[in-house]
Amino acid sequence: MKQFINFIKKEFYHVLRDPKSLLMLFGVPIAQIVLFGFALTNEIKNSNIVIVDNAMDNASQKLIYEIRASKYFNVGQIFMNPDQMDAAFKTGKVKLALVIPKDFDNDLQHLHTAQVQIIADASDPNTATTLTNYMTSIISDYQNQLWQDGGLPYSILTQQRILYNPELAGAPNFVPGVVAMVLLLICVLMTSVSIVREKEMGTLEVLLVSPFNPFLVIFSKMVPYIVVSLINLTIILILSVYLLDLPFKGNLLLLYGESSIFIVCGLSLGLLISTLTDTQQTAMNTSFLLTMLPTMLLSGYLFPIENMPLFLRILSNIIPAKWFYIIIKSVMLKGLGIKYIWRETLILSGMTVFFLTVSLRNFKIRLQ
Repeated sequence: MKQFINFIKKEFYHVLRDPKSLLMLFGVPIAQIVLFGFALTNEIKNSNIVIVDNAMDNASQKLIYEIRASKYFNVGQIFMNPDQMDAAFKTGKVKLALVIPKDFDNDLQHLHTAQVQIIADASDPNTATTLTNYMTSIISDYQNQLWQDGGLPYSILTQQRILYNPELAGAPNFVPGVVAMVLLLICVLMTSVSIVREKEMGTLEVLLVSPFNPFLVIFSKMVPYIVVSLINLTIILILSVYLLDLPFKGNLLLLYGESSIFIVCGLSLGLLISTLTDTQQTAMNTSFLLTMLPTMLLSGYLFPIENMPLFLRILSNIIPAKWFYIIIKSVMLKGLGIKYIWRETLILSGMTVFFLTVSLRNFKIRLQ
């Protein structure tokens, strides 16, 4: 263990003595969280929704038909139980719900006025705003259709309820994505470059022939980046809460536990890249290609996955950042526990084991 600790100290010295590495490790995450939190926005055109039809009358069925006919929504199920709707929101399967009260048709026929409730998941504020506007427009068109058919001034009032982000701030959507992108980029890039640098300098051979387990040498190189990544996570959370006014609703220990799994997954991927490359430039380019672009495009961070073609939706399932993005949004913004994210946790853990196993099997402890 004394030798193991000495190797860890050596890696910390490598990190702390390199200004460029320190800038990448600490400067880039701070710049990204500030810029992304304040400046970026996005849009969405359609999403899965549910309808809670408490009326089950002629008017409510016609309204549901109009919604189904719209290209903006995919009506998955029509729930009779509000608890089912709440569960669907917690699992992230739906982004919007419409609640139709009892006596909907009766109120329209006798009072010429009825109410409906629109409930939106505002963890992505642009999605919530867009979908709410679409739903309001459809209801307005249906109201005008009733007016024209009956010759009476029918009125359908909409009551809006915003979940998880009532202020519709942009930070709750981008902070989880920045966390996923920063952690994965640091872990993959720095690990792959660190090991390849030892190859180029010829010092890796010295380490491997030392009276120390070669795999512990590799693990010792990972430990500093685990610590640095957790520090970065802490910095991002502090900036998010105190600078961007992002409320943290979940369990902090659960978030750190899930982040640790994701960090080890990234380190394992970096180790795998180091076994496939021989120069720092190649390792850096490969790391950017396998982390930056997939995280931004296929994780659901910038673009909704449900709007993508089937091939890309399938391909997104092999992106670790997608599952971590779901986890961190569920914990940070919705305050959910392991009961609701066990599937994503299991998938992320399986990816970690897979990357670590393949990378260790491919790692050559004897240099040619």
